[in-house]
Amino acid sequence: MEHNEQNFNFTLLGNELNFTTDNGVFSKRRVDFGSCVLLAALDQPAFQPRKLLDVGCGYGPLGLAVAKKFPQAQVDMVDVNELALSLATKNAAANQIKNVNIWSSDQYQTVTAKDYDAIITNPPIRAGKEVVHGILSQAKDHLVVGGTLTAVLQKKQGAPSAKKKLEEVFGNCQVLKKDKGYFILQSIKEV
Repeated sequence: MEHNEQNFNFTLLGNELNFTTDNGVFSKRRVDFGSCVLLAALDQPAFQPRKLLDVGCGYGPLGLAVAKKFPQAQVDMVDVNELALSLATKNAAANQIKNVNIWSSDQYQTVTAKDYDAIITNPPIRAGKEVVHGILSQAKDHLVVGGTLTAVLQKKQGAPSAKKKLEEVFGNCQVLKKDKGYFILQSIKEV
């Protein structure tokens, strides 16, 4: 693959962040609309994460935006794409974000912690329904009671079936926000 690094600034959760992206990562020219909708839905006074996991973090827009806004939180970020992980690490350093851990994991394979109060994901739709539903359903094992999983999916790319899957696994799923075909789904671990 030929590299073509690009840089841009983008304001997320009230902070301007500088991102470096490259060929081979999702949404390399700007932070994608779905991620922006997800962050806007979370930008509520009640959202005060202590320990958050970003699954499928890509070059880091979701996890880094949360880490920048909540410097007291611990933000863990995982992805299967090594290039995306190296960019996320570079972007954390460029934005002086120190409260992050970034490592390689296929879904939750290398995630050992079970005490997250929030998991967020803009799942890799192109990886297929099995991967997306794996990310959604396995989240419950890594949350504390009262912890939330928040995911963004487009209606035409499986939001209704994802909602059904979350209702099966968690016993609940709320649509926090809908915007231009994007659904922000949230489930709470009750037991």
